[in-house]
Order: sequence, then structure tokens, then C-alpha cells
Amino acid sequence: MRTAFIETLVAEAATDPSLFLLNGDLGYSVLESFAEKFPGRYINVGVAEQNMIGVAAGLAMACKNVFVYSIANFATLRCLEQIRNDVCYHNANVTVVGVGGGLSYGTQGYTHHAVEDIAAMRALPNIAVLCPGDPAETRWATRALVQRKGPGYLRLGKAGEPQVHPGAVEGLAIGKALRLKDGADVTLISTGNMLQTAMQAAERLAASGIAAGVVSMPCVKPLDADFIRGEAGRVRLVGVLEEHVRHGGLAEAVALHVAECPGTKARLLSCHVNDTIASGLVGSQQQLRELMEIDAAAVARRVADALAAKA
Repeated sequence: MRTAFIETLVAEAATDPSLFLLNGDLGYSVLESFAEKFPGRYINVGVAEQNMIGVAAGLAMACKNVFVYSIANFATLRCLEQIRNDVCYHNANVTVVGVGGGLSYGTQGYTHHAVEDIAAMRALPNIAVLCPGDPAETRWATRALVQRKGPGYLRLGKAGEPQVHPGAVEGLAIGKALRLKDGADVTLISTGNMLQTAMQAAERLAASGIAAGVVSMPCVKPLDADFIRGEAGRVRLVGVLEEHVRHGGLAEAVALHVAECPGTKARLLSCHVNDTIASGLVGSQQQLRELMEIDAAAVARRVADALAAKA
């Protein structure tokens, strides 16, 4: 995802002289292509994320289109007040790019886990929160945020995430869902780097006779409420997959719209990060997913159990 992001941003910067990139002293071996081609529009602010947001807001007030880049929890939680007051309050044209969303930096421990960032960003005014699921969605999301006026949050994985979409994502509007697979029994709604897990879980369910659809929700705010209500009235179970704690995440947002759907009988299953476990463990991303039962095998088992209980 990081590579897809920087390649797209470099391409956009070639035709948009107002595009700036600020960095919190990381991104080495990732951001050099932008710095080399546009040295006057690249600033390494140093390990000073709060100051970085202030500088970005100042540039935005001078009619610049600013992207700031850091590890997701540092880019959001460390400077939340500056994002709230300097960027969102003024509806400034600043996009916060958080790399390593979720448990991507699992081996670094809880200090580097970004599992509350969606909740924090969703609560702020004027901001669009985009969590692409693969490199194809990352390219779309980067272009969409370059073109959008106002604050944005782009939540990325780390590196090496596989492309799930068969081709480029085209013609998608911010705030809309993407259906990758049809299924009459359950719809698995994924955001961020859980997309491949959702597809793998659907394949496991199909082998046991359960028709599972897969939907990517790359835009958590604004949310495609009409789509969610439609699925809640169509299937027996709506499963939400996110590498984020339950509180304030996608599942809670989906639950609100499912509850508002008149006459729905769909049940909601939330597959999320267990905050109690996450705060005390160190391990690879896959190890932590397995411990929290949000890997493909566990998701498929939990979906099957939920359908059987409802029946």
C-alpha cells in the first residue's frame, strides 16, 4: 500500500504544483521519489508530529494541498488536538496519511498499534476517513483525496499487502461501498487491510455451503448508509471485519444503520481487535489476528456459528 500511495502522489504532484508532502522523520526507502522530484515541496519536519500538523495547516491556508505522513497512531493520536483545531476547525486542505494501520507493526508492541485511530478521526468535523483494502483501492483513495477539498485521513497498511481487486478501481465516489463477491446468506463488510481475510473467509464458507458475499468499505466516513440498509434487509447476517477496536469503529457505525433499517431481521457480527488483548501482546500481525480470532479461519467459524444459532 505504501508504494501504491507514493507512486500515485508523485503522479498527481506532477500536474498539481500546489501539492506538498510533509514527513515526521520516517518513510525512508518510500518517500524519496517525491523528495527527489519535488524538493521544494517536501519537508521532513522531524519527530514533531504536532508541529507538522501546524505547518501543514499554515501551508493549506496559503492555498497549498498538503499531505502529511507518519505511522498511523503517531499521525493521529499524538497530534489529535492540532488536527481538530488547526485542520478540521478551519476545513483546511490537509490529508493525514497513517501508515501501519491496525496491527501492521504488531512486533513493536502496543505503542505502535493503530487500533483507535478510526474512532478518533471519525469524531472530527469535515474530515473524510478512507481505509483502502489493497493497492488498487490505495491508488483510488489517494487520487480522491488529492481532488477533494477539506481534511482527510488516509489509513494504510504497511507493505506487501496483495492486490485483491482484479484491476484498477475506477469511477468510485467517496462514501460508496465496493461489492467484490455476491452471497445470499451473509455479507462480510471489510475495511482496510482485512479485505484479503474477508475473501479467504468467504471461500472457506463456500466450501461448507454458505453463500458469503464480500464488500469493501474503503470509506468509513462518510459511510454508504443506503448500501448497509439494503444488505441488512437482504441477508441473514452482516459481518464486519476491521483491524480496530470495537468502540468507535466501522462495526458500531454499521450497527447504527442496521438498527435503523425497518423490519430487518439481519444479525450483526463484529470481528474486531480485542483492546484488552492488544494492549498486552507483541507478535506478528498474523499471530495477533489469530489470538483475537479475526483471521480467515476464525471469521469463517464465527460466521457459521452465528448463522446456526440464528437458525
